[in-house]
Amino acid sequence: MKVLAAMSGGVDSAVAAARAAEAGHDVTGIHLALSRNPKSYRTGARGCCTIEDANDARRAADAIGIPFYVWDMSEQFHEAVVEDFLAEYAGGRTPNPCLRCNEKIKFAAVLDRGLALGFDAVATGHYAQLRTGADGTIQLHRAVDAGKDQSYVLGVLTQEQLAHSLFPLGDSPKTQVREEAARRGLQVAAKPDSHDICFISDGDTGGWLGEKLSDVNRGGPIVDASSGERLGTHEGSWRFTVGQRKGLRIGTPAADGRPRYVLDIEPVSGTVTVGPREDLAVDGLECIRPLWCSVAPSAPLECTVQLRAHGDEHRAVVVPSATGFSVTLRDPASGIAPGQACVVYDDTRVVGSGTIAKTVRS
Repeated sequence: MKVLAAMSGGVDSAVAAARAAEAGHDVTGIHLALSRNPKSYRTGARGCCTIEDANDARRAADAIGIPFYVWDMSEQFHEAVVEDFLAEYAGGRTPNPCLRCNEKIKFAAVLDRGLALGFDAVATGHYAQLRTGADGTIQLHRAVDAGKDQSYVLGVLTQEQLAHSLFPLGDSPKTQVREEAARRGLQVAAKPDSHDICFISDGDTGGWLGEKLSDVNRGGPIVDASSGERLGTHEGSWRFTVGQRKGLRIGTPAADGRPRYVLDIEPVSGTVTVGPREDLAVDGLECIRPLWCSVAPSAPLECTVQLRAHGDEHRAVVVPSATGFSVTLRDPASGIAPGQACVVYDDTRVVGSGTIAKTVRS
């Protein structure tokens, strides 16, 4: 097959490209330029998609012996990921930009361009596995290395996209991948994993949002959930997320002396509601914008759901509807915010995902 290897400049994507080439595929490496202003990129290894990463990706491609190109996806990335991130926070929700990037950029814009150029698939360094089901559909499963599993952020992929995807690292632990990179002579073998949000250069998400959203939400009250008492004010609801404890700057302690947590964010009035930790527990979700990896369930599904990129699984019942699906959690979850993704699993298989629109507390 003719394969595009998306090379971020890290060890995982480099080894994935090397394995695809070793498997006999005709591989071409690409690095995505996602910033409108490359000079704004950070240095070091706080995030991904930096100028240093592009150079590391080029050196890895040279070591593997494959062609290499840089694709400018900055306009698509800004519209689909950055603007979406801002709009979600302005609306009092907590988005996952990596998940949106996979949906709109890496497995949509890149795959569409690749197919138009005659390529058959896109290979990435994500830790997940693909299997062919008894009905011939391509199934997305968790990786062997549970600590590195990235099936959650791939839960937005459709059957058509999975059919044109390769995840060469899904059957390997991360330690083995680093050892293999060293054996192959890849300079990124010991490079730290990327963290943070790639388009926020200094890692200060609150400060970045404050600069971008200063005219959208200028602040509001912080109120107690039980008494309705106004405890303080804030400079913008985008500074908070459900479940947050630090940085509330209330000053007045709770009557019982216990810490307060953010329970709710109302973006129109700017009201941030706080209360005790036990009030964070939810046992129901309403999800919109469903994306199913194959056939959508037509009846209630006993399953598990994952609600954060590195969160626990929760036993649940998912009931599909015309606009999305509802979730009854057998195991209550805490600190779940609207805007986060709910990814549905049948054992290790990813069934699909939806965006949390509302949480329900019994």
